[in-house]
Amino acid sequence: MPEHTPPARQFISHDQVYSAFTPADAVAKLRDTLRNGFDPAGDQSRSAIPVENGEFLIMPSTTPSAFGIKLLSVAPPGYQDDLPRIQGSYLLFDGTTLSPKALIDGIAVTNLRTPAVSISCVYDFLADGSSESPAPLHVAIFGTGPQGRAHAATVESTFPHREISITFLSRTEPHDLEDRYTWVQAGSRQAREVTRAADLVLCTTTASEPILAKDDVSDSAVIVAVGSHSPQARELASDLVASSTVIVEDMGATLREGGDIIQPLNEGALRTSDLLSYADVVSGKVQVARDKPIVFKFTGMPWEDLALAEAIADKVSAQG
Repeated sequence: MPEHTPPARQFISHDQVYSAFTPADAVAKLRDTLRNGFDPAGDQSRSAIPVENGEFLIMPSTTPSAFGIKLLSVAPPGYQDDLPRIQGSYLLFDGTTLSPKALIDGIAVTNLRTPAVSISCVYDFLADGSSESPAPLHVAIFGTGPQGRAHAATVESTFPHREISITFLSRTEPHDLEDRYTWVQAGSRQAREVTRAADLVLCTTTASEPILAKDDVSDSAVIVAVGSHSPQARELASDLVASSTVIVEDMGATLREGGDIIQPLNEGALRTSDLLSYADVVSGKVQVARDKPIVFKFTGMPWEDLALAEAIADKVSAQG
């Protein structure tokens, strides 16, 4: 028998994650992490390994208080529609004891983290504190899959005191969309009317070619592109990126994986000196003018999952 028995590891299910931690909690945690001085440039790189029927993503990260790794499988669009496209687990370790602390449902962590990154970056551009009756927030979401719906839930959780209208855009109409949402067909005249009127446009698709261009949005629109994570794929046309204030998650990560930025750079439509960083925007180190559209592009970094995994484990533990 060993002299010391390590602490028991928690298993935290999908339902436990959402019972303990709201999408608004996730947004606040990421913003607090950046405002407390965390530098994403020092994070570990994500690895994507081809496997027989998809990809294997490996996302390690470390802080003084914890370290962990998210392991995900990602299936191509349309592969085994009866299963989630993304599956996996998050293994969290304690930074002091070096013992495994929790094994957390990976889909729950991912579906909290991804929209939390989106909204945590653009929060200040959407918050309306001008009066007791803030203006309605009009949101257009490309994609009706898990990430599109998770983004809708995060917007609603983060801005509970605003009137919010959410319109989903996709090629085919989903049959299980909640009654409070509207759907229009992507590419239609009505879709362009929706995006032109939107304060926030969220692109959460598997598209490899642009689905949104400059003339599709207003000069005051905030656009987030999250669907693609390879240099060859993008959701935003170069004319939109070139005419916008562009924020990127991290320069290194974006130039490895962010086709929405890599392709306009290669075309000469954009310069790296034009790019602002997520950390600088959230921490207030740079101020963003509202004289043209704002684009935020990210592909996901391991530190974001670690920050949320540690907070989730601590909250579930505190609840007993």
